[in-house]
Amino acid sequence: MMKSSGHTLFASLTPIHSFTLKYHRRLSSNIFYGNSTKARKLFIYNQKRQLNRKPAMVAARYLPPWFSVAPMMEWTDNHYRTLARLISKHAWLYTEMLAAETIVFQKGNLDRFLAYTPEQHPIVLQIGGSNLENLAKATELANAYSYDEINFNCGCPSPRVAGHGCFGVRLMLDPKFVAEAMSVIAANSDVPVSVKCRIGVDNHDSYNELCDFIYKVSSQSPTRHFIIHARKALLNGISPADNRKIPPLKYEYYYALLRDFPDLRFTINGGINGVNEVNAARGEGAHGVMVGRAAYHNPWNTLGHVDTAVYGVPPTNLTRRQVLEKYQAYGESELRKYGLKPNVRDVIRPLFGLFHSEPGNGLWKRKADAALLHCTTVKSFFEETLVAIPDSVLDATVGEAPSGSIDTFSKLSGLLPPPYSEREQEALYA
Repeated sequence: MMKSSGHTLFASLTPIHSFTLKYHRRLSSNIFYGNSTKARKLFIYNQKRQLNRKPAMVAARYLPPWFSVAPMMEWTDNHYRTLARLISKHAWLYTEMLAAETIVFQKGNLDRFLAYTPEQHPIVLQIGGSNLENLAKATELANAYSYDEINFNCGCPSPRVAGHGCFGVRLMLDPKFVAEAMSVIAANSDVPVSVKCRIGVDNHDSYNELCDFIYKVSSQSPTRHFIIHARKALLNGISPADNRKIPPLKYEYYYALLRDFPDLRFTINGGINGVNEVNAARGEGAHGVMVGRAAYHNPWNTLGHVDTAVYGVPPTNLTRRQVLEKYQAYGESELRKYGLKPNVRDVIRPLFGLFHSEPGNGLWKRKADAALLHCTTVKSFFEETLVAIPDSVLDATVGEAPSGSIDTFSKLSGLLPPPYSEREQEALYA
């Protein structure tokens, strides 16, 4: 297992398991579950389970989550995370969202969904769902895989999730349930928990409404870490892609949360594409920064600078050729592990951004399309395609970090909304 001299996720800032236990024991089951007999039984079961569990030790083995790669459906799978970890040793990696029902109903096939290589630490499992019992079961089943944090999805706007599934970003409209879910997840896990959300949903997009959500979830559950995608979501039928572009970014909401909830930890997400922007956001006080599609579509020039520019680690003179040699060994070991899957195409897919904007990239992709029609090993695929990439590209180390909008965050101080003033409502939730 990879180790460093840093700290695990907010190890000195986030309450560990013993605090979580005390927190749960002093909260009324009526707050979490109302009068539902089944839900109350689930709460009692979780309390007994907490009392019988030995406190978990949270080892100080990782640097803080100053930089993390966002969970992206069908993208941040085991193959991509392996590539990402070969490039950056310290970025925090998130799984793609897994529905609690998938974990529960695939109980006999969990490795396919939850297994990962030890080198991927620090790694966060993101789960989604709207059924407390399944969330409890899924979290308990995931314990065997030793994730470093469990994250609950309250931000996905996909019609399959927020519409038919009635979870994802739609849960922002029901903070009481989110608090119940987070309490159940924490009760069945040995690691810290967090929520990833948007800044609002449809017309429920005021700063005070966002604060109400944060306050209710954090005051009624052990949640102390929120990842804030600084756009609201529109549930009027637009695509997930449009939901990443059409609603405007409001970074001022994020920085106002830092002001109004100094006892919580917040990671900013949305529209941030490189380490210069990451450091600019952190320079203005951001606790952590999450990067999404830039880390997938251009992994070398995004992740390649994280360890040095964000974490201050000396450069390793890593080259793409070295990354590919290690990735080949990984890929060969993964092929057809689960029947016919994964195949060569599955394993190779994360590599399509590795030569972004480099000489030979277009020819390499054309050769790759042809090779995937008949290659049965990763080695044969590389032998057939990498001739398109000049040695000067394969053997070059990471260059200078690409420039970004570093002034964006320094101009926000005059744009912050008025301070949140609804904490007197605490009596309603006590």
